[in-house]
Amino acid sequence: MNFDDLKGKNCVITGGFGVIGTALTRGMAAAGINLAVIGQNEQTPAKGIAIAQEFGVKCIGIRASVLDKAALEAARDQIHAELGKIDFLVNCAGGNSPKATCAVEQMSAEDNLADTFYGLDIEGFQAVYDLNFKGTLLATMVFTTDMLEAGKGNVINISSMNAFRPLTKIPAYSSAKGSINNFTQWYAVHVAQTGIRCNAIAPGFFLTKQNRFLLTDEATGELKPRGKKIIANTPTHKFGEPEDIVGTLLYLLSDISKFVTGVIIPVDGGYSAFGGV
Repeated sequence: MNFDDLKGKNCVITGGFGVIGTALTRGMAAAGINLAVIGQNEQTPAKGIAIAQEFGVKCIGIRASVLDKAALEAARDQIHAELGKIDFLVNCAGGNSPKATCAVEQMSAEDNLADTFYGLDIEGFQAVYDLNFKGTLLATMVFTTDMLEAGKGNVINISSMNAFRPLTKIPAYSSAKGSINNFTQWYAVHVAQTGIRCNAIAPGFFLTKQNRFLLTDEATGELKPRGKKIIANTPTHKFGEPEDIVGTLLYLLSDISKFVTGVIIPVDGGYSAFGGV
């Protein structure tokens, strides 16, 4: 059993040059998969060229927003011209924002309402929810039409441990990832007889640009109480490395898992299995 069936396939990955996305992009390139990386950063095209040169695969970086369906459709046309038909989609674009974060974990009668759920910036909440969920929805609408025509294909959504056990302070992110879990199962059933599979990976705790402000002290780099609680409740007593997700991704993309669809696999160091005692 190996991943040779992945070589030469074409995959679109959104958010493929983020902290987790970069590890997934590199892991797929190392497995011989050709890539179209969708991102908003102006360095996206240059990073695509660098991946192609390093791994000897075709890789193009395309600047586009996952919230702009027309831009995604234009990206699909470019992919057809430069790579060909799309075999796989990895929905990795996402993130959190301080604007959608509560200042307190559990409110009390003494708390200023501005620091609680009642003080959330609704526009910030909507932006985080849309980036994570609507971005997954639109990319799936646009980049799976080739799979319908081919009668086979594979969609992998990047969920989060928040979808299983919502964390305090971040209701928008938790809600969006919970929606991704539900959509993963719904879509998997919806397209099961077309030959398309859809699964999700739920990473546990990784230090990223989006959550570092919540978990570490900016001045000292030391863990905040919240970060210490996460480590205490993760049986392996460490944060994950982005590369830890690659094996699960390749397994789900490969025909090795051809009878697996509609599942969400935690990659979390045992967090979801631990009851705290």
